[in-house]
Parts: sequence; C-alpha cells; structure tokens
Amino acid sequence: MKLRQILYFVIPCFIWGSTWFAIKFQLGQVDPLVSVAYRFLIAGLLLMVFSLIRKLNLRFTLREHLLMLLQGMILFGFNYWLVYLAETNLASGIVAIIFSFSIFTNIFFNYLLLNGKIRKEVMAGAVLGIGGTFLIFNHELGSAEQISIGYQALLFCFGSIVLASLGNILSKYNQSRKLPVIQTNAFGMTYGSLTMMLMVPLSGRSFSFDVSFPYIASLFYLAIFGSIVAFTLYLKLVGDIGPDRAGYTTLVAPVIALIISSFFENYQWGMVAVFGVILLFAGNILALKMKPLKTTRE
Repeated sequence: MKLRQILYFVIPCFIWGSTWFAIKFQLGQVDPLVSVAYRFLIAGLLLMVFSLIRKLNLRFTLREHLLMLLQGMILFGFNYWLVYLAETNLASGIVAIIFSFSIFTNIFFNYLLLNGKIRKEVMAGAVLGIGGTFLIFNHELGSAEQISIGYQALLFCFGSIVLASLGNILSKYNQSRKLPVIQTNAFGMTYGSLTMMLMVPLSGRSFSFDVSFPYIASLFYLAIFGSIVAFTLYLKLVGDIGPDRAGYTTLVAPVIALIISSFFENYQWGMVAVFGVILLFAGNILALKMKPLKTTRE
C-alpha cells in the first residue's frame, strides 16, 4: 500500500474508534433521528463553506445530484439512524464489534453490483477477523440476547451494516464517474440531513435540542471529525482500493472502541478477549498484505 492509502486507512480507524462512545452523549433528551439530522447538517454545511472558500466546483447535473442524494440518504441518513437506535440499548463497544460484519456485506455487494472478485485472501482474513471480534464480546453478546430489546437492537445493527455497504458501493460508483469526494460528501451529507429532518414530522417525532456541554461537544466532534475528516479519507480509500479491503477499517476501529470501553464503560479484559484481538489483527494483516493494488485513479 502507498503512504497515502495507509493514512486513509489509519486516520478513520482512530477517529471512528472513538465515535462509537461519543454517540452515547447524543442519546437521551434528543431523539436519535433528530441528532443524526443535526450532525450531518453541520458537517454538510461546513463542507459547503470549505468548497466555496477553495473555489471547488459545485455545479453538477441533475443525474449527479440524484446520485449524491441517494448516497446521502443511505450513507449519511438511514444508516446512522439505525446505529443511534442500536446504541440506545447496547454498549458502544458491542455495536462497534457487530459492525465489523460489514466486511462480508462489502465483499458481497462489490461482487454482486460492481462485478468485483471475491479474493481468497480477503475472505480468509475476514473469517479470522470476524472470529476474533466474536470472541472479544462473546459474553456481552450473550447477555444482550437474553432480553427482547437486545434482539431489536441487533436488527438495527445489521440493518445499518447493509445500508453502509450499499453506501460504500454507491460511493465507489460515484467516484468512478469522476464525482469529487469533497463536494459529493458536502451535498450527500446535506441531503441526508434534510431527509432525516423530513422524517421527523412524518414519523410523529418532534425537534428538540440539548444545550448541555457533553451533547454539544460530542455533536461537533461527530460532525467534524467523525463525519467530515473520517468519511472523506475513508471514501477516498474506497475509491483507491475498493470497498472490500477498505471495509477492514471496521475491524480495527472496534479494537479502539474496546480500549475506550475499558476506561469509560468498565469493559473487563480476559484471555479470550486478548486472543480475539490477535485473531482480528491476523485477519487484517492477511487481507492488507496482498499483491500491489491497481487503483481506480491510476
């Protein structure tokens, strides 16, 4: 991998490893749907301002706007709404672990929709990684399944995984059509936010805002770092190396989320969890140390 691609991989991993816990501060007084709308409205408008300052092209055809609208609704709207709903009933570390299953859906949809190849190395690495993440949270997942609300939260998680993978595939398609990542994210996040705002009255919910420091601080952290910085770099990575291998960020980020959970959510480490981490990293190494990449930009 080139240095640029390594940075595209590492930075989102560290940011997203912390955002799982930051989402916890968004839950409570404000409905999750509304919090998602606020988050991506801030992120989208900031990217718009950045694009104007840099004098980036903001003129696109109707078809291109429809593609950005679809990407925004899937990747920056409904996907995160389901994540927030899941975290209302599950620990952030558990949601992060479950989300690592997106490596399989990334590979599947890349194969199904973009005629990609399912490489043996990627599949073998995915099996090791998923096995590792299962061991890490085996006890906690078992506990969550004992209550009915846990099953609902798990369904929210898997629904968000499917949407995230479809969003990744659409992002790669948009990049293949030469749609610039920054402007696409600016419009996509704005469209995603507006879609969520439209969903608020349609679903019988109401707008509210929490003026507490934890809510506002986490909102801007999620909007600026979790959305703008991490997503921009990650989608560039998707365009460079494909959604299947880029999806391995969802295997590394949970480890960071686990470390945070150890300090703030009282997650208890054990030998099984340590072995799970070893398996997870073995899977990453197997997938990322393959033959040189042929990027979509070269």
